[in-house]
Amino acid sequence: MPAIRNRRLAALALALGLSTVGQVHAEPPAITRPSALGVWKNPKNTVHMEIRPCGEAACGYVIWATPGADAASRRGSGKPIVGQQILRDFVWDKRGYFRGKVYAPDVNLTVSGAAEQIGADTLKARGCLLGKLVCKTQVWTRVQ
Repeated sequence: MPAIRNRRLAALALALGLSTVGQVHAEPPAITRPSALGVWKNPKNTVHMEIRPCGEAACGYVIWATPGADAASRRGSGKPIVGQQILRDFVWDKRGYFRGKVYAPDVNLTVSGAAEQIGADTLKARGCLLGKLVCKTQVWTRVQ
């Protein structure tokens, strides 16, 4: 009798699990994941970036910067940093990472990037050159 009961419980658990698979495991587009949208500051609080929807992806624009960050951008890209798009085509992957392209205006380079939301107000971001040979990681904090 206990073996039959255990099989029934297992069958019930399996049925309940299958009924929610589509809801739990589906990866919605970036624009429906509002937790990453908003204004973020870099670790030294020299740049503030707003992440917002761009079609089915998300992108990030610099909305504020210190004079030093602006000077570095002007040396590297020849342009002021405020208004520059530094995140392009970011979407959520199946593993829960936010992936796309990162533009670094101070060195005038675009690299592959990924971010992981490690808290409601914390993004761990990583940009890499040459595959994954040369990488830089930063933790960004939500401003708004």
